[in-house]
Amino acid sequence: MIETSLERFQADVIDASMQVPVLLDFWAPWCGPCKTLGPMLEKLEQQYGGRFRLVKVNTEEHQQLAQHFRIRSIPTVYAFVGGRPVDQFQGALPEAQLREFIDRLMPNPSDIELDTALQCIEQGDLAGAAEHLRKALALDPANDTARMTYAQVLLDGDDAAAAKAQWEALSAAARQDPHAQALLARIEAVLKENTLPPAPALEARVLANPADLQARLELAQHFIAHKAWELAFEQLIEIVQRDRAFGDDIGRKTMVQVFDLAASQPQLVSAWRRRLSSALN
Repeated sequence: MIETSLERFQADVIDASMQVPVLLDFWAPWCGPCKTLGPMLEKLEQQYGGRFRLVKVNTEEHQQLAQHFRIRSIPTVYAFVGGRPVDQFQGALPEAQLREFIDRLMPNPSDIELDTALQCIEQGDLAGAAEHLRKALALDPANDTARMTYAQVLLDGDDAAAAKAQWEALSAAARQDPHAQALLARIEAVLKENTLPPAPALEARVLANPADLQARLELAQHFIAHKAWELAFEQLIEIVQRDRAFGDDIGRKTMVQVFDLAASQPQLVSAWRRRLSSALN
């Protein structure tokens, strides 16, 4: 617990709340309920072992801060997370309600593991990412974001079967997300690649018969499996232009899925969206 002032407020509250939640307790020495609430908050700060920080403002000594927050009644407690106030209460709450208030501010442990996994992915550490994602899912099996990220990591690690199992464990709502649908398209392309004719044989078929749309589709699936987005688009647009009804509009539907897969290359996606729009019109 620390007492803050106008001069130290930025460091004590705003900056500190970027690391852990901060409870800002406005109190005064003459306030009876403050004498009840203050010691409870101090006890909880110790019990939570640094998972939140308690900062106190004596309204008698720091009236500018009290005026800034329009304090009309004390005790008043503001909760800061990520540099901004996110919740508040007035009066001396019972300890059980205080714990509920504090617990709502605590980051989800599963999301913490997910954030660490994303950092590993940025650093190219897929093994480390997979470990943190497994922990995230152990902590919260319903964390769809972690599960979809894990499926992506497994796919990038050449384990498409395990990626498919993770995808199937997503909630029904998450499976309908366009990004999830795009991921499924690539998973299935990778799984199917081993059952397809070799890419050179398919290329020869297309060269011999440009109207062989099945060969073009299978060739596109090879390219999707290897993230060769532009080569996949070239085959799929040919399908759309030659026979929109082929495979129940499979050319267009697959292109739309690949747009999501190739989202990290916005200029490429934008160019092919225009080409698809032109082909459809």
